[in-house]
Amino acid sequence: MALPKIDTPIYDLTLPLSNKKIKFRPFLVKEQKNLMMAIEANDKETIERNIKQVLHNCTLTENIEIEKLPVIDVEYYFLQLRAKSVGEVIESQYICNNIVDGESCGNKMKASLNLSEIEVTSNPDYSNEIKITDNIVIKFNYPEFSTLEKIKEKDSSVEIAFEMITDSIEYIFDGQQYYYANETTAQELMDFVESLNAEQFSKIEAFFDNQPKLNKTVFIKCSKCGYEHRIDLEGLENFFG
Repeated sequence: MALPKIDTPIYDLTLPLSNKKIKFRPFLVKEQKNLMMAIEANDKETIERNIKQVLHNCTLTENIEIEKLPVIDVEYYFLQLRAKSVGEVIESQYICNNIVDGESCGNKMKASLNLSEIEVTSNPDYSNEIKITDNIVIKFNYPEFSTLEKIKEKDSSVEIAFEMITDSIEYIFDGQQYYYANETTAQELMDFVESLNAEQFSKIEAFFDNQPKLNKTVFIKCSKCGYEHRIDLEGLENFFG
């Protein structure tokens, strides 16, 4: 006799950066088990690999390539998937580091965090078109999730930064002609970036430093010393629960 089948709900979501509309199902117990094991292993590469696999499994919309989505879209998608699969509220614990009579309070504080309230925030003046000179403009794409896999092979933080930059260029415009990255070799792009002066390169660094990010601020009052804590959470790793 065949066992009964359980109906799985389907949810809709619009990704914040790419604006792609997707349908997805909650992840199953076996998928949750793999995620929990990856988190317990505390290995970033294993966590990223399992997140990608779970998103592949749960995405019902065709022609959605997880690897080509912006990193922030993937992180946001995973949080919403986690919320619909396990529950919107996660419990976190923090240590009060307020100094009382010359010593750290050390009290353990619990906080509830609603994943549905997490937003992707950005500076309203933020632009992905960077004017390098009066004539030359570089347009960047948001770094794709696939870029995380590419930079794992790099040992140097400098190499990682330059790989991220060249991999994210969409085109370079010199006032007359567009030079598209997909029609240019990786070495040519690298040579171009390395030819910039420090002031020009700092504009590119600002683009990457100020990209949209997952953000949530929580306020917790210590039950022991009464100190009011403001905790700013940014990045996917702060929202695992």
